[in-house]
Amino acid sequence: MALTIACGGITSGLKVYLFLTSSSVDLVRKRGVDMTHVPPLDPLKKLLEDFMARGGTVWACPPCVKARGYVQEDFVDGVVIQGASAMHELIKSGAATLSF
Repeated sequence: MALTIACGGITSGLKVYLFLTSSSVDLVRKRGVDMTHVPPLDPLKKLLEDFMARGGTVWACPPCVKARGYVQEDFVDGVVIQGASAMHELIKSGAATLSF
């Protein structure tokens, strides 16, 4: 659902970032993204590809990635391992937040 709402934000003209923490980093691994589908929504892979193709940014929490033994190459193209400080900079400059 979060990706559907995020794409709606892009449609509305917003620059949208996803900051993935905890087990959500498992979902954007190259093979992990293929295993998630919650009908009636599109499969996660399609939702993620649509979000990124429309300019959405996906950041994965470094400690969450490290705790699972993942490295950058484990993730689908476009997912970036990025610390919370980048998100905090956006918030300090006036970005709104929505959490799922």
